[in-house]
Amino acid sequence: MRLTGTVSSGLGRAHIFMAQPHYQEQFKALLGGTAWPGTLNLTIEGDDLVNYIALRKESGIDTLDASDEDRSAASQVDVSMHELHRIRGFLRDGVSFGGATAFSASLEFEGNSTECAILIPDLTRHTDVVEIIACHFLRDKLSLNDDDVVQIHVN
Repeated sequence: MRLTGTVSSGLGRAHIFMAQPHYQEQFKALLGGTAWPGTLNLTIEGDDLVNYIALRKESGIDTLDASDEDRSAASQVDVSMHELHRIRGFLRDGVSFGGATAFSASLEFEGNSTECAILIPDLTRHTDVVEIIACHFLRDKLSLNDDDVVQIHVN
């Protein structure tokens, strides 16, 4: 599956979660190394949004925030060939850190490619934003700016 997304700025809060050692241990198994303590946000729409909703459904995320039309179309998309990786949540000092689902992927921009993963948190405000994690700060590695259009190939 291939998704096209537009680079967009996030809330700047992902680093709080991404830096947690419990998550980092799990990201190492997924990415082969420590994940950069942040995410790259990609806004998606149209058929790409439908495909992303199908991935969300596969990961067990409630998709009631999507339109009836998009949910219906997503139910027709077979994503069973994409292996999902469960990221376990945890409790630290009375604070709950939720779980997530990840799909291995690669990100392509202007002929350059890097390994990454789509991260779908169990609790998220995003409906049309894909969060990408990688071992590198992707904006620097690929010289990305807001409004750049990139391709994600889900492995």
